[in-house]
Amino acid sequence: MSFREDEDPPRIIDRRASQAGDAGGGQNEKSEAKENETKENTEESLAEQLAREREKADSYLASWQRAAADYQNYKRRVEQEREEFGRLANASLIINLLPILDDLERALENVDTRLAGLTWLDGIRLIHRKFQALLEMNGVEEIPAEGLPFDPNVHEAVMYGEGEEGKVTTVVQKGYKLGGRVLRPAMVVVGGKKKEES
Repeated sequence: MSFREDEDPPRIIDRRASQAGDAGGGQNEKSEAKENETKENTEESLAEQLAREREKADSYLASWQRAAADYQNYKRRVEQEREEFGRLANASLIINLLPILDDLERALENVDTRLAGLTWLDGIRLIHRKFQALLEMNGVEEIPAEGLPFDPNVHEAVMYGEGEEGKVTTVVQKGYKLGGRVLRPAMVVVGGKKKEES
């Protein structure tokens, strides 16, 4: 094809470029809208993530507090068990020593008056007092009984005898407590039997 000089050469229009240019303006608007949307989504997702993490933190804190409370309870329980074990060990030993104390007391009550001034007898009395003091230092108390109302929690009735009804008239064997717990109940005679008239 030949062109005349007085004619302008034909214009070649690249439609793709013009379409791209038109689309580029729209593209910018679209990309800005997408960016704004992405920012909003990011802010929302960050807020959701923050809320989730706070929930997790609260859950972890609650779990930690429960574990700390459980540990404190465990420590207290172990300490109580240790104390209880110590008390039971003491109680077992003391229960085995009480018959010896009973024998010493019976022996001293039945001493012949002619032996009263002998030094070996004074030595046995001293041993008896030391033994009683040692038990008292370890928390052992004698259970009061004679003349008091019968209490089945601390007294064991072996028989009824003459005397005021419901009151302990005689102690057959002394009873003892350790820290408020009965080691051995007092064996007693309880009044309630009337005198037989002849």
